Amino acid sequence: MRAIVFVFAVGLVAGCENPGAKVESATVEAPAEQVEAPKPAGTTPAKAGPQLPITPENTKIEFVGAKVTQSHEGGFTKFAGTVDLRDPIEESIIEVTIETASLYADRDKLTKHLKSPDFFDVAKYPSAKFRSTKIAKTEAGQTITGDLTLHGETKSITFPATIGKGADGGVSSSAEFSIDRQDFGIAYPGMPDDLIRDKVVIKLDLKLPPQS
Repeated sequence: MRAIVFVFAVGLVAGCENPGAKVESATVEAPAEQVEAPKPAGTTPAKAGPQLPITPENTKIEFVGAKVTQSHEGGFTKFAGTVDLRDPIEESIIEVTIETASLYADRDKLTKHLKSPDFFDVAKYPSAKFRSTKIAKTEAGQTITGDLTLHGETKSITFPATIGKGADGGVSSSAEFSIDRQDFGIAYPGMPDDLIRDKVVIKLDLKLPPQS
């Protein structure tokens, strides 16, 4: 009987994939200085465009966290920001502020725990913020670099994304990458027999309508 239980337990642990290992990890560095670098001589200035609002109606900000034995999905329901749309689109600036207390997970008990001091500590850190500092074109789409403030820590992160401008002037963007929660001081280890993985998958989906 013990052998059967042991084999079942080993199979359960081995069978649970780590979602954070299946996507590209964001590069994390010290935060960028908010000083605009001078453009090389002869460079055409970016053409200013509209300010497109980021709202829960047109954007999803979601995450996937995991323990050794299982993973959990969640996200945020309250946030606001803008895309300062410019031409070319790589010159645009993205800003968003998230109300951390709007966090939800796929289990009510987990939602409550994630809001506690063990994780996001929403009473002490009521907001998380992101402001892009650079958008670069790549073969697959773009990379976005920006300062992320989370759990009282500010770091510069770079992650893969796709950003496109529609014929109607709207903007769509998507990204899926992982961050290491330890980089932002979220260090709760979990239970000794079911440790929490450090990599957390971030999923972003924006479909911003044109400015009316």
